[in-house]
Amino acid sequence: MRKIRPVALTIAGSDSGGGAGIAADLKTFAAAGVHGTLAVTSVTAQNTVAVTGIYDLPPEAVRRQILAVHEDMGVDAAKTGMLSNASIVRTVAELVGRLGFPLVVDPVMVAKSGASLLSDDAVEVLVRELVPKATVVTPNAPEAERMTGIEVRDLGGARRAAEYIVEQLGAGAAVVKGGHLPGDESIDVLYRAGRYVELRAPRLESRATHGTGCSFSAAIAAGLARGFGVEDAVDAAKKMITDAIRYGLEIGSGHGPVNPTSWVEAPAERFRALQDVRLALRVLTENEFFVSPLVPEGSIDLGVALPAPYASGPGDVAWVVGGLGRSGSRLIARGDVDFGASDRLTSAVLAMSERFPDLRAAAIIGSDDSVASAISGVGFRACSFVRRASALRGRELGLGISDALRSVGTEPPDVVLDPGGPGMEPLAVVFGRSAVEAASRVVAIGKALAGARV
Repeated sequence: MRKIRPVALTIAGSDSGGGAGIAADLKTFAAAGVHGTLAVTSVTAQNTVAVTGIYDLPPEAVRRQILAVHEDMGVDAAKTGMLSNASIVRTVAELVGRLGFPLVVDPVMVAKSGASLLSDDAVEVLVRELVPKATVVTPNAPEAERMTGIEVRDLGGARRAAEYIVEQLGAGAAVVKGGHLPGDESIDVLYRAGRYVELRAPRLESRATHGTGCSFSAAIAAGLARGFGVEDAVDAAKKMITDAIRYGLEIGSGHGPVNPTSWVEAPAERFRALQDVRLALRVLTENEFFVSPLVPEGSIDLGVALPAPYASGPGDVAWVVGGLGRSGSRLIARGDVDFGASDRLTSAVLAMSERFPDLRAAAIIGSDDSVASAISGVGFRACSFVRRASALRGRELGLGISDALRSVGTEPPDVVLDPGGPGMEPLAVVFGRSAVEAASRVVAIGKALAGARV
């Protein structure tokens, strides 16, 4: 049997909204570096607001899916999610016990919308027949209460419930998740082999939490499939799900889905942003004769923000550190390309990308009447604003851009003109879908300005 990467199996229901169930699991598997396979237990009609239909598959169909994967590809680890009814639970318990691969049991009982996903009799079968075969069980606080009869309202209750699931119900390890518990931190309690481990992360305020439990358990299964020990797999999963919530997707009118692909997507976008600014810097320096007259009293700020949902502040904006200054007709980069942009550049690109998400890059140049004429002459759309007082030093530019965008329709401007004010020079913020595009537009403006001066 040929295998170039570990194989993980999810035994769970489908979510037509793509936020939970096998959809979340497969995204998590891919992000965690394992090949994802699946056995569908139930088809649900649901979105971010409600579950409007549940259609269970026959237990034999579930069994055949598991065997089809196992007999050909092998299963390095598996997880269960929505099992719906006692017959499916019993079938899965019998089969995974016989096949013997590491198993993460996510005892899914209720959907994020409140719909029941596990019948009462199925809960009893799950506790009695499936939990003892689990390598790890991952209940939230209400699920842990239902399984153990122990009140889980604080860390002490979570510890007692986790221990009970292992010592009394027979699981190899238990993680009682802290999302439902009070406090500034989300603290999960892992109990295994007589010891407790607390896994802490900041509590994130987000409505994009649909699929949290599915992705967490899938990440643990992926770690086990890759050969991690239980504690290392749970620790990696905690980090992964924290990012998935932090960068959750605000889709739909209810609880949007978490974003497990952020684990690989965010670092990739950071790399792309740095490369983009490096190339854009080359565009400007190779055309310094035309660009140097556009350097304002301070410097040209050039950078690009990460795409949504990854940009929220200066640390998410790549730029030429310190900007580009002028020495005679030479254009001088004052620093390397890195993240941590100036407040004015950050505020500018975030203000524009909030309204027009594709426009994440900008170059801030000096402006006067001749520059404004050159901008118009090359056919760029421009708008302007009147500066207003702001207590947020360095961020007045972003506030002005937000004001200017209120007067535009569906077509975004290429340039926003800042008229300046007392002690503040006029500026032009040249936007682009990339830093290279913004830089190329600056060069076009510089060439038009040079032609007008001949």
